[in-house]
Amino acid sequence: MPQDCQALHLLTTAVAHLRAGEVAQAIDAFEASLAIDPGQPDAWFNLAWAQRASRQFDAALDSYARAIAAGDPHPEQALLNRATILSDHLFRPAAAMAELEQALRANPGFLPAWLNLGNLHEDLGDPAAARKAYGAVLTRAPGNARAHARLAAIEVATGAAVPAIARLKAVVPQATDAADRAELLFALGNALDAMGETTDAFQAIEAANWIARALAPHRYDALAHERRVDALIAGYRVRAEASPAGFPAPEQTPIFICGMFRSGSTLAEKILGQHRAITPGGELEAIPAIVQTLQPYPAAALALSPDAIAELRARYLADLPGEGWVTDKRCDNFLHIGLIKTLFPEARIIHTRRNVLDTLLSTYFLQFGDGVVYGSDLLEATHYYVQYARLMAHWRALYGADIIDLDYDALVVDPHAAVSAVLDALELPWDAACLGEPNAPLAVRTASAWQVRRPIHRHSLHRWQRYRAQLGDAIALLERHGIGITP
Repeated sequence: MPQDCQALHLLTTAVAHLRAGEVAQAIDAFEASLAIDPGQPDAWFNLAWAQRASRQFDAALDSYARAIAAGDPHPEQALLNRATILSDHLFRPAAAMAELEQALRANPGFLPAWLNLGNLHEDLGDPAAARKAYGAVLTRAPGNARAHARLAAIEVATGAAVPAIARLKAVVPQATDAADRAELLFALGNALDAMGETTDAFQAIEAANWIARALAPHRYDALAHERRVDALIAGYRVRAEASPAGFPAPEQTPIFICGMFRSGSTLAEKILGQHRAITPGGELEAIPAIVQTLQPYPAAALALSPDAIAELRARYLADLPGEGWVTDKRCDNFLHIGLIKTLFPEARIIHTRRNVLDTLLSTYFLQFGDGVVYGSDLLEATHYYVQYARLMAHWRALYGADIIDLDYDALVVDPHAAVSAVLDALELPWDAACLGEPNAPLAVRTASAWQVRRPIHRHSLHRWQRYRAQLGDAIALLERHGIGITP
């Protein structure tokens, strides 16, 4: 077979593997095709996609660069993807920004790069630069929902909710795309909430969530989730301990921060990450990525051999940024505390918790992606909370003092006492920097990016009481499961 035909055959095979979800086989076939003919920009681009999907981030960066060098007619897309890897996976925001700026030099009208640049400036706490980026989007696409919604979030955070409400009310009726309309309604609801207009705020959020539920590819399966929690409780009944030989002491010690979404985990990491001994790691994907390899879960995790445990432990540590104590603020890692304690018997878990109704209300007011399928329905979110509470009670029975509760309400009322208690449990000395201003720009890649940059405040305490009437069914469901409501 001539070399060009062989390269094409391998490329066709690679694409077929990719469409079938066979990522490892796709990578092998792309690499074989490119070894014969390295001048294929599409093959380099698709190889990079597959490498990123398999968490080979450095290799993916190189492959995207090779796609550009091979003459990719749209280099801005490869540069955008490089920026995402650098920001979201390798924690290099300055490098990510340089890639986005290069993408915009290649194509000044490339809206995804402007939007990502604005988001990156938000992550780094620069509202003026973020506004400029979103303004560039609206100059080119005046109805862009994402730009309007993000500008509104910045305005709400900086005390300018009134003009944000006026602009959003004008834009919402013009949105013909359902997803755009939902995003604008979420922004409007939160702006109205900031002004205390609770009836109109809830109405906007309810409409946004109706659309979100209609568009969701999957719905929350309450029975399946209960079975999942049952399996975790039944499987992990004995406290995981280190092997007799123990594990070698790593240069990094993970601190897992987890709990319900909207329970104060971002604020907890911001505070602890300012301690001189702690590096904030952000929302790491390492534990969920390991879980994906342990199927069926948790049965496969419960059957791990000592060698397999050591290999997974090393894999996790290889993804951990920084040295010494490093936080991993992946909220839904509470599902995997049994696995975490199997891999890291020495690990401490900081469990963030908050008034249940404030947690549920904050969840309902936030637009989640497909990964949080319960968020757009209050009763589904309440059911999920009940299962979370049941599972956390089980983990606490197993791991006791290794699970350190950090209560959001107590934290904002008396920050020094709450932080001191956590540091004592971690056996770390007090560091006044925890409650001071950050020494360096803090990258925050969550929905709480603007809230955590404000001084610690009590504005969100008992917010649910303004929505008591709308929360009636959720309150009744919680009470049926023995979860009391704190006034």
